[in-house]
Amino acid sequence: MSARTRRAWDFERWGEPMASPELFRHRLYRSGAVAGAVLGFSLLLGVLGYHFFVGIPDWLDCLLSASMIMGGMGPVGPLPSTPVGKVFASIYALYCGVVLLVSVGLLLSPAIHRLLHHFHVETEE
Repeated sequence: MSARTRRAWDFERWGEPMASPELFRHRLYRSGAVAGAVLGFSLLLGVLGYHFFVGIPDWLDCLLSASMIMGGMGPVGPLPSTPVGKVFASIYALYCGVVLLVSVGLLLSPAIHRLLHHFHVETEE
């Protein structure tokens, strides 16, 4: 498959020429959009969980709590008092740690692939 007809999700293989800057930029945008969707979905899960399981009545406070946990800053306000709320907060905090790693991997994968591919492209001497 030539570089001209390559789709954004078809990364070049060893020995193939580098992708064009436009295709690389498209890969960066696409991976950023996927990472943003993963983060947005995770934030929505947190907001809903804090509202229904922890019992925070104000949606804005739920957003603040979920955002602070996702950002690694820790809980805001009093800790959950119900067993279901405590279990949710524990699972959500662990889940957010995994989501952080996944989203960073999604964001950096096109750049890391391009860097590694740069060292494996055969040049004519």
